[in-house]
Amino acid sequence: MVIQPRIRGFICTNAHPVGCAENVRQQIAYVKQQPPMNIGPKRVLVIGCSTGYGLASRIVAAFSSGAKTLGVCFEKEPSDRKTGTAGWYNTAAFHQFAEAEGLYAQTLNGDAFSDEIKAETIAKIKADLGQVDLVVYSLASPKRKDPETGEVFSSTLKPVGKPYTTKTYDTDKDLVHDISLEPATQEEIDHTVKVMGGEDWERWIAQLDAAGVLADGCQTTAYTYIGKKLTWPIYGHATIGQAKEDLDRAAHQLRVNYKHLHLKAWVSSLKALVTQASSAIPVMPLYISLIYKVMKEEGTHEGCIEQIYRLFTEGLYVEAPQIDESNRLRMDGWETNDKTQAKIEQLWDQVNQQTFHQLADYQGYHADFLRLFGFGIDGVDYDADVNPVVNW
Repeated sequence: MVIQPRIRGFICTNAHPVGCAENVRQQIAYVKQQPPMNIGPKRVLVIGCSTGYGLASRIVAAFSSGAKTLGVCFEKEPSDRKTGTAGWYNTAAFHQFAEAEGLYAQTLNGDAFSDEIKAETIAKIKADLGQVDLVVYSLASPKRKDPETGEVFSSTLKPVGKPYTTKTYDTDKDLVHDISLEPATQEEIDHTVKVMGGEDWERWIAQLDAAGVLADGCQTTAYTYIGKKLTWPIYGHATIGQAKEDLDRAAHQLRVNYKHLHLKAWVSSLKALVTQASSAIPVMPLYISLIYKVMKEEGTHEGCIEQIYRLFTEGLYVEAPQIDESNRLRMDGWETNDKTQAKIEQLWDQVNQQTFHQLADYQGYHADFLRLFGFGIDGVDYDADVNPVVNW
């Protein structure tokens, strides 16, 4: 079939297998152009491995450190009449490129929140790897089913404490407009923490430890976004922010609970980027379009792969990494520093329907959005007839 993007709101409902493979290939090429890691992970579990920062983590571990990687994701496979998800095609491509260089790469497809997938993952580690020395937790999901009670929790994108009105950009209508959000109830806050907080990360580490598959000195990291003044009302001081604070709690508890393993547990704060998750958050398409313009002008713009390569080489695998007052690894400083934020705030005050395309880098935002699904990538013939069925 000939596959063209089908966009509904903030998601694309299909994906291009050749484009996704080329996107993965380009990220691998970037990593191979950088100095290889002298000290790095060798047996890696990536929970949420198929897109964005999770995929980038897997690529850096494999192609800069020569690591064996086991991934967990939840993706829809293709059929003769319908494409698979982008994450399905990304994973298939990663397998192909890794195996071509003799690198172990296996992936389990299922609900990472479930105890069944945790047990399956442990069995795979025991059979193939023995133990793992790095666990990356990079899940983004709107819902989570509690494995003990069976209750399904849903996350909410709302401010906490008081209503919030701000600017946003509607990508469907090409419209800058105000949006008002009512504050979350306590139940909505609690449910968001259940989905996006540290509970499942702790559950993974507890079960991996009980099974004896965490190596001594193992590291684990969960990814977060903190942001600054412009995004705090919807991100920091909001339901998501409460969930992210729970990650900090979990990281501290992991360091306490697994001292016997000399476990290093980190929350890693990364910069704002176009992802399937961030596209759904009010304010973020407008904010990201502005930071893209400013950071590209400053020469500090990075994508997922550049951020994660720096995280591994300047954070996780250096003797004395720079951490903030909450013991987080901070890779977002090129975005959140006062000078850059002042420029962004100045643009924010000026941006409206008439000035948006002049002041913001929406072209860059939209190109990155399409790229998530394998579209708009140089060198790919999007008029060609391609087989949507790709197997791992």
